[in-house]
Amino acid sequence: MMSEHLRLELSAPQRLVGTVKVPASKSVSNRLLMLNALCDRPAVITNLAHCDDTDVMAAALTRRQGIIDVGGAGTAMRFLTAYFAANEGVDIVLTGSLRMTQRPIAPLVDALRVLGADIGYDGHEGWPPLHIAGRRLNGGAVSIDGTVSSQYISALLMIAPVIGGLRLTIVGEPASRPYVEMTMALMRRFGASVRWNGEVIEVERGEYTACDTVVEGDWSNASYWLALKRLIPGSSLTLEGLHADSVQGDRVIGELIERTYDGGLYRADMSDTPDLAPTMTVLLAMLGKPFILMGLRTLRVKESDRIAALKAELAKLGYQLQGGDDNLAWDGKRLTTDSRVVIDTHDDHRIAMAMALAAVRHPGLAIDHAEVVGKSYPRFWDDIRATGFTIN
Repeated sequence: MMSEHLRLELSAPQRLVGTVKVPASKSVSNRLLMLNALCDRPAVITNLAHCDDTDVMAAALTRRQGIIDVGGAGTAMRFLTAYFAANEGVDIVLTGSLRMTQRPIAPLVDALRVLGADIGYDGHEGWPPLHIAGRRLNGGAVSIDGTVSSQYISALLMIAPVIGGLRLTIVGEPASRPYVEMTMALMRRFGASVRWNGEVIEVERGEYTACDTVVEGDWSNASYWLALKRLIPGSSLTLEGLHADSVQGDRVIGELIERTYDGGLYRADMSDTPDLAPTMTVLLAMLGKPFILMGLRTLRVKESDRIAALKAELAKLGYQLQGGDDNLAWDGKRLTTDSRVVIDTHDDHRIAMAMALAAVRHPGLAIDHAEVVGKSYPRFWDDIRATGFTIN
């Protein structure tokens, strides 16, 4: 993982020029890594994402004993909890960063325990670190709160065929539904039978069949480039590696940005695509467009409290956002601020990359701890520089 403390000062060009190969999707990569580990023989996965999250996941899947520190990789924490619980003979302590020990895990642990898992808490009840003794789990029926994280659902679904099948009842409106649908699509690619009817997802007992796969580009990370093209008209920027028929829900970013050309108050429900919320929040503020973004409840328990982080950092630039537990809003009025502003990334890759958009309107903007982009897009600043940005 990147550890060097970077403070960068950014100034945007008058137009972006160049070609950017969008990094492979870490969401797809992490799911493929887990499905591959559940197969009898490995598939060939081409164009696997190379970033902190996938590196942690790949390394952890080779372990059976000891302490595994996933750092800030929330996807790895949730997926590995289910994987190790269903892996007989494993004796693992699964831990992470300080922020990770503050991110809830109880709904997933409770569901796994119903299926026979042996999982204990090594710290506070309901939070990592976890002590997992792998054993044979029993398929059957279980319910889970779907409002906190779609990753709980995905973790359970991926182990479902090999533990004897599963009837999973989702309580409440599921957060980030497209991520669950992504999981199901990839499971089917590996031979699983999975159906979603109403509040119930059923997975039949079976074995995964290795399926060689090329990982597509990441639409979440493409969002920053599409937003920059909106902010800098006349740019000549080509994005490579994206699939229009992607399994990723964040492919809707183009539609969300297209709507910024409409007049009046901008409204959007981001509950299905929360990773796009930082991008859209900063983009709309830089466009001077009043907005209200809803469906943001899961942003409170991401790598940072993203609602609080966006309000704090945009306030430094004069954009006083309003918001509660589920929304962010701005009236379109900007206050005068000091010209020298240093942005705190809150140890969150998406805050760092989203706030980089602000350099288009605020030349010389400084971003502290810019190294956090290593979590999902290690070469982000190199790509920014290559397309015309000045970085000191």
